[in-house]
Amino acid sequence: MSEELTELQEHAEHAKENPALAPVSVTMAILAVLVAVVSLLGHRAHTEEVVLQAKSSDQWAYYQAKNIREHIDTLFLDASSVQPTTDAANLAKLRDKYSQEASRYKDEQKKISDTAHELEAEVAVERDRANRFDLAEVFLEVGLVITSITLLSGRRLFWLLGMALGIIGVAISVTGFIVH
Repeated sequence: MSEELTELQEHAEHAKENPALAPVSVTMAILAVLVAVVSLLGHRAHTEEVVLQAKSSDQWAYYQAKNIREHIDTLFLDASSVQPTTDAANLAKLRDKYSQEASRYKDEQKKISDTAHELEAEVAVERDRANRFDLAEVFLEVGLVITSITLLSGRRLFWLLGMALGIIGVAISVTGFIVH
């Protein structure tokens, strides 16, 4: 980013010599600021994507833990049904306890699964948002570079093309805010 600022300063000095190029230098400064802002938004969206993905993974691990507990309780119920006992009342009490726990784990798994799916949907939204900011950054940077060619060539066409690419970049970045 410091290289871009140095380059902008050089272009501004060049524009002092030719006042007709002042609008080009201002356009470049605006595009450079927009590149920085959109780049920051893209980084933040990617960070949020990673955080949400970690939360989703945690939910799936929690789901798996409940699944293992439910299977262990079910295994105990199966094993206790074929095991001879001298204390049928105590065994029935244990079987009832483990049956309730297995059922509770099954119910909890549904809620955990729903939460994990919601988090996965949020990850997809953040990924889409981050991708849009990244694409917008590309258009803005290319627009900045093409605009700077105006200072070297003196041709107004490059300035207009750079501004058009900058406008496209801004439009794409705005879509990053409306993604749901």
